[in-house]
Amino acid sequence: MNLSFKSIDNKDILSILPLLKKANTTTPHDILEKRVLEMVNYSTYECVGVFDEDKLIGISGLWYSMRHYSGRSVEPDHVIIDDLYRGKNIGKQFFSWIYEYTKSKGYEAMELNTYTGNRKSHKFYYNEGFEIYGFHFVKIMRNDKAFY
Repeated sequence: MNLSFKSIDNKDILSILPLLKKANTTTPHDILEKRVLEMVNYSTYECVGVFDEDKLIGISGLWYSMRHYSGRSVEPDHVIIDDLYRGKNIGKQFFSWIYEYTKSKGYEAMELNTYTGNRKSHKFYYNEGFEIYGFHFVKIMRNDKAFY
């Protein structure tokens, strides 16, 4: 493997869809594509990737903000490593790169959400030094009340 880590250019953002769909199986493709295309228009969002040569094998969105309780904060979102590359310490390498990358931009805290049933991610984040600080609540305000 010849791994590299870098920001994904907004013009190439749809290249993340195959990996993103592995974690997001309930959102219809057209809605997921529309949302991703809108996300790149926010100045507070950036997507970064792990590449093996030129093959995209991992992704993480990064949401940047200022929090009154932690300062300049970054939130990794939709963190996914391709199934064929799991168990090879790539997630740890990716997060090491993300820590340094975001610290170099002046960010001083990181927080994230993970699905309650994704126990493997819980173990990973505990091992990375994350602690549970609170609960994440969601309320769907669309008329159909469906989560997608």
